[in-house]
Amino acid sequence: MIKFDNVRFSVKDEKTAEEKIILNDVNLEIRGSNITAITGHNGGGKSTLVKLLMGMEKPTAGKIYYKNKDITSLGVTERARLGFSVAFQQPVRFKGITVGKLLELASGRKRMVGELCEYLSAVGLCAKDYVNREVDSTLSGGELKRIELATALAKGGDVFILDEPEAGIDLWSFEELIKTFSSLADRTVIIVTHQKKILEIADTIVLLNHGTEPQAGTREQMLPLLAESEEVCGKLRRN
Repeated sequence: MIKFDNVRFSVKDEKTAEEKIILNDVNLEIRGSNITAITGHNGGGKSTLVKLLMGMEKPTAGKIYYKNKDITSLGVTERARLGFSVAFQQPVRFKGITVGKLLELASGRKRMVGELCEYLSAVGLCAKDYVNREVDSTLSGGELKRIELATALAKGGDVFILDEPEAGIDLWSFEELIKTFSSLADRTVIIVTHQKKILEIADTIVLLNHGTEPQAGTREQMLPLLAESEEVCGKLRRN
């Protein structure tokens, strides 16, 4: 279980030097063996929450716990060792590294092509077309997104943090991704999304709005609430 205990995150406005609150006194529990979807309007703090989860940012105040251990001060490497995997909204390019090598580095050992194919197939890519390609500018944004997701699967672990994984994904691949997310339900899966289809497979939905206490509940509790919220519902994507 991951627990946010009175977590606050703020930055200073460069022009006015005033404090700008991004997340304010967040108290949230994310259970294991659970798919948690985090949604809300743009600028509500969703990506900031991902950075706090992964140790890329530290809270201005409050604590973050994982399995009752205080991990607030731990950085990205330490959290990766604890089993945290992340796929960002904007994937990174690695010139000079092939897709196959990237997957092997993520998994920590040499892999057969058949094993690599399993990871790539799970995100809608064919291994023979991509395993020897470099992770560089010749790949489209959608291809990079899928390769990053495959890398997270190859790394494995107990906690998967996915920031808008549907971005740049075609409809067929999206349906395959839904199956992949469902197959990870025995882990802790945290998905930042506006996609209605992803929200519909989530066990827990967290509605995050700028500077306010998150609203969290089961899928059955939260979907009607989202439907009533014009600000959020207007942004939910169905495909």
